[in-house]
Amino acid sequence: MRKNFNLLALAVVVAFVGLTATTAIGGNVCGDTNADGRVNISDAVYLIAYIFSGGQAPNCPPVIDIDGNGYDTVTIGTQVWMAENLKVTHYLNGDPIPNVTDAATWASFGAGAFCNYNNDVNTVSVYGRLYNWHAVSDSRGLAPAGWHVASEAEWQTLIDYLGGAAVAGGRVKEIGTTHWSAPNLGATNESGFSALPSGLRYIGGTFYGIYTEAGFWSSTETSSGSIDAWYHGLGYNDGALWGANHDKQIGFSIRCVKD
Repeated sequence: MRKNFNLLALAVVVAFVGLTATTAIGGNVCGDTNADGRVNISDAVYLIAYIFSGGQAPNCPPVIDIDGNGYDTVTIGTQVWMAENLKVTHYLNGDPIPNVTDAATWASFGAGAFCNYNNDVNTVSVYGRLYNWHAVSDSRGLAPAGWHVASEAEWQTLIDYLGGAAVAGGRVKEIGTTHWSAPNLGATNESGFSALPSGLRYIGGTFYGIYTEAGFWSSTETSSGSIDAWYHGLGYNDGALWGANHDKQIGFSIRCVKD
């Protein structure tokens, strides 16, 4: 019995060490078994104690990206969406996505790129990261396996299910003013989508709108070869979820939907 215990404990520690070798930041983290937002030795202790003594099950996010970031999900109508903004820094094949911090470089960058709002990594755990559309369309894949960046048609399905563009924004927004600026009109979050005001990055590289608005890329171009693609946005001062087209250089948040 003691030999079996030692072997199991060793296996748990080895697995834990593997999980800690990720770049996950805050939020739902692969390996964060005690759900304290950090991956450390206390998680291994928690897991061993759970195996032998029971108690509350370890934290286990339903979707995990290639970096080890975990995401909660929500079913809305016939669709299953991530309930958090994407944070990934590598394509699905393991290639790094360039983190472009310089404004002039962002303005002229012709390939996929991401940034943290205001180049501040401390914003990532709550608001996720911002991506240009070139990252969305890259054939190496941005979403976790079994998921994809929502198309314009899939966004429209969501909007229709929630009662139309005039009210759908309120039904996807997180309630209150912990993250949204007041008055956060129309917010009920009855869908469970939990949209947050993650802001955006303009073509010229300046940041705008954290706490007041959010924009989400779709995977759909306005037309083949166009410089624009479709996105959806919402703000603190109304309950709408609008759709429009914008230059592919813009940095927006991303929500994925299950295949």
